[in-house]
Amino acid sequence: MSKAMVDDTDERAEEALEPSQTSSKDENIERGNWSSPIDFFLSCVGYAVGLGNVWRFPYLCYSNGGGAFLIPYVFMLIFAGLPLFLLELSFGQFASLGPITIWKAAPLFKGIGAAMIMISFLVCVYYNVVICYVFFYLFASFTTVLPWSSCGNQWNTEACHAEYYHTHNCTGVTQPNTTLSSNLTCVNGTWLSSTDSEAIRISNIRVVVPSEEYFKNRVLQQSDGLHDMSTVNWELALCLLLAWFVTFLCLVKGIKTVGKVVYLTSTFPYVVLVILLGKCLTLNGSLNGILFYITPHFDKLLEATVWKDAAAQIFYSLGTSWGTLIAFSSYNKFHNNCYRDAVLVTIINCLTSIFAGFVIFSIIGFMAHELDVDVSDVVDSGPGLAFIAYPEAVSRLPISPLWSILFFVMLVMIGLDTQFAVVETIVTSIIDELPPSVRRWKTWITLAFCGGAFLMGMPLVTSGGIYLFNLMDTYSASFSLIILGFVECVVISWVYGWKRFVGDIFLMTGVKLSMYWRVCWCFITPLILVFIFIFNVIKYENPTYGEYEYTGAAIVLGWMMVFSSFCLVPVVALFKLFYQTKGPITVERVKALLRPTKDWGPALLEHKEEDKVLRPHLYRVDKADPLFDMTDSSTSLIKNPPPPYPEDVESRL
Repeated sequence: MSKAMVDDTDERAEEALEPSQTSSKDENIERGNWSSPIDFFLSCVGYAVGLGNVWRFPYLCYSNGGGAFLIPYVFMLIFAGLPLFLLELSFGQFASLGPITIWKAAPLFKGIGAAMIMISFLVCVYYNVVICYVFFYLFASFTTVLPWSSCGNQWNTEACHAEYYHTHNCTGVTQPNTTLSSNLTCVNGTWLSSTDSEAIRISNIRVVVPSEEYFKNRVLQQSDGLHDMSTVNWELALCLLLAWFVTFLCLVKGIKTVGKVVYLTSTFPYVVLVILLGKCLTLNGSLNGILFYITPHFDKLLEATVWKDAAAQIFYSLGTSWGTLIAFSSYNKFHNNCYRDAVLVTIINCLTSIFAGFVIFSIIGFMAHELDVDVSDVVDSGPGLAFIAYPEAVSRLPISPLWSILFFVMLVMIGLDTQFAVVETIVTSIIDELPPSVRRWKTWITLAFCGGAFLMGMPLVTSGGIYLFNLMDTYSASFSLIILGFVECVVISWVYGWKRFVGDIFLMTGVKLSMYWRVCWCFITPLILVFIFIFNVIKYENPTYGEYEYTGAAIVLGWMMVFSSFCLVPVVALFKLFYQTKGPITVERVKALLRPTKDWGPALLEHKEEDKVLRPHLYRVDKADPLFDMTDSSTSLIKNPPPPYPEDVESRL
């Protein structure tokens, strides 16, 4: 290939992109690359460290043996989380393709990529609703007195009392005849109300703190169930619009924008966590909360639930099987050290979860001290922690608006990191499936997607939206995600071939992987995923939200979300067999769909030539492809570098 032809090809590739999406420093001119390895690394950290690290891990640690929970947690990180993380990073980097197109490696399983994108789509629709809640609380914090710090507001009911945490009776009150603000007195374990000097027994009253009523009655304007979604909460709708607008701004120039935004969104939450921990350690009761968090109960390790929770937390926290890691790494330069990145990101994710637990439980310990109850009466997880327990604790601090602003700014940063990573994955997959000329319209495609997803999220900000939100959170990324992780691991290890895959990583990084990785990919990691799936099936119960029980129609809708993603795997496989290949279905026809396509491999010619020098047998079409044997030290690029390219090869580079 002449130099003029190469220059002409580069010009056409640049025309397919907007100027903002490529630069002269990019290795892959057509597709674009991260501006620097640090951009990619921080993006992966921001994606992996999500809201679950802050509001789910601490609760799991407490409920599953305290400090003893770290044993199964680290075990699952080593044998499930880290292998899957490296698998996806190296897979995407090798081919420089998105989650759908990359299955040229095994065309029969292209449905895996499509299923990943379907899951990502469902999640990004409701995940941004969480961010809109955070925006609502953030704006409400810019005041002298936090609106959820007291009763007596128009959204409060007679059950609202600021002095005691929610309970159905007052048996936990340490002082007899304790009186609350609205003439409720605890007598013999029962709340009594005084009306005209006559004591009236109140049965089954559930005393709640102001923050709970603020979340339900002011923020959500919650109805009685999924059947009542008639009223749109326009304040939340505007916050949702803002969340999608910010997401679009973070993606307006693709990875070039993402790579700069993450310098703030990935690092600022750590600054806030350190500040919060420093403040909380000065509060009464904080050490009791921390001790409650880390005190080990080793007898819990004998329970299968503990190991399942550890595996599930690692699996969901690192964000494998969503397609995002494949999409992000596809923008790496070919020789980026993805091995180093995978190890560091997973360790940082694990340490962040542990550190966040110290912050959260120091706050919970302070709240328990203030309310004169046991720490276990205050512990919560998920939205209940972020929007009820923590706001209640913050309202009792000096200069409470400042601490509230810091906390919710941190949640915005953490949430946005994950959100724009998932959206970029979807947009990347769409672009990769379309002709290269469409790349110049990527910004408009991103805008159209964000606008459409905003409209689809509108039912979630109605009066019954929280019930739909909980349903989507339960079903959209549960069973199907585990199945996809298993299938992905098995296909790459056994169909594509673990030896060939190890060779791919060696070609990119020069790292010769140990037996640990091969055993994990082929056996241990798939078995752990099977364990999680079986345990979830055995322990499955129809979801509830508080005291609300979902109807049969709602349960069917939930399972439709599960099958809408995973069913794409067999559907696409059947489409490949019956419609994209000619002739009767034979064993050879199936085998052909299990082998990589002719254009599979590194995206750039120079890297293909490197691969041909190292593994020439992979490019022979006249015989079966033998797998690359990494046990042969004679193939080491470090000890025996490849010979210079022939003159005819150099002329094509």
